[in-house]
Amino acid sequence: MEFDFLKPLDNEILRVIKEFSSQQLGSKVAFHTAEDFPDLNKIKIAIIGVLENRGDSNQTEEVDLSHIRKELYGLFPGNWDASIADLGNILAGNSISDTYFALRKVVSKLIKNKIIPIVIGGSQDLTYALYRGYDDLEQMVNLVSIDNKFDFGQESATVSASSYLTKIIIDEPNNLFNFSNVGFQTYYNSQEEIDLVDKLFFDAYRLGEVSNNIAIAEPVFRDADVVSIDLTSVKSSDSGNNNPFTPNGFNGKEVCALSRYAGISDKVSLLGIFNHNNSRQESVLMAQIIWYFIEGFHYRSNEYPFGSRENYIKYIVPLEEEELIFYKSNKTDRWWIEIPFISSSNNKLKKNTLLPCSHEEYLAACNHEIPERWWKAQRKNIL
Repeated sequence: MEFDFLKPLDNEILRVIKEFSSQQLGSKVAFHTAEDFPDLNKIKIAIIGVLENRGDSNQTEEVDLSHIRKELYGLFPGNWDASIADLGNILAGNSISDTYFALRKVVSKLIKNKIIPIVIGGSQDLTYALYRGYDDLEQMVNLVSIDNKFDFGQESATVSASSYLTKIIIDEPNNLFNFSNVGFQTYYNSQEEIDLVDKLFFDAYRLGEVSNNIAIAEPVFRDADVVSIDLTSVKSSDSGNNNPFTPNGFNGKEVCALSRYAGISDKVSLLGIFNHNNSRQESVLMAQIIWYFIEGFHYRSNEYPFGSRENYIKYIVPLEEEELIFYKSNKTDRWWIEIPFISSSNNKLKKNTLLPCSHEEYLAACNHEIPERWWKAQRKNIL
């Protein structure tokens, strides 16, 4: 039933894809056509288009994803073995809530079947529907947004590309455990919003901070369930998106690196890429962002939370009032810090858990500096 919402690809796109060589990606993807729907038992990654942008008042044209698909399927794959399907498009419903409902049902079904959806579409408020897709899974959700804004809005406002985060925070059931923003630009966000992020113990990384050392973002994605990319976080000279014009932002290489971090994360189960402006120039970048996510997926190492702790070296850092416990993977040299369980009637962590961190944070702890992510996680545990 859920997949009845998906419409097959246009014949014109399929015709172009058939002209690609057998070495290009298009020949290695299963497509939803008028005659055939892919066998999902053989699929690990599913690409879905959503032709909905009514949540963004800046978008006046209908969503066109044909250029993205032509660019993506014309690329050459890496040494990939995971099967990929393009399940077609979810059309805009009679109301925007109809579109949310359809998208929520589709992604929920795919995630239950251990298939990673890559959702490409119109406005970023579709992130709200992605988040609601986890309602039936009965799990807490960590959301990471690559965006130059936090997208808070008035509590009474309807869901939009600039206010969807507020609805995620206040609407029941509240399954959001953590939100992280990567790449915000201070002048696009009010001081009240910045203070609210801090008050809620969320994480936010300024554009300059990430651009100066992009590796600091890797632990953020390692702990994410949902990753949402707003293409306006990429500077216009690299994206070709001049509505709105953004002189500063990530360059093409940086946003692709972030997408690869998302792909390589063992925990990320859903990727959304939004605010596409229909241009051929941005379609090239968007295709490469998707390519790097799939590339990262093929380098997943199945470490925590899926592996055991037997393949880790344990480090204990004694401080005056705390004892911090770190783990280093023998396989990838990646680091985690232990968040101890605190008994509370309202806590969301039921046992000691490992939080991704960096080697630099371990070194800082050795110099008696408590990592900020450890402190914030502790506060969430208590409250």
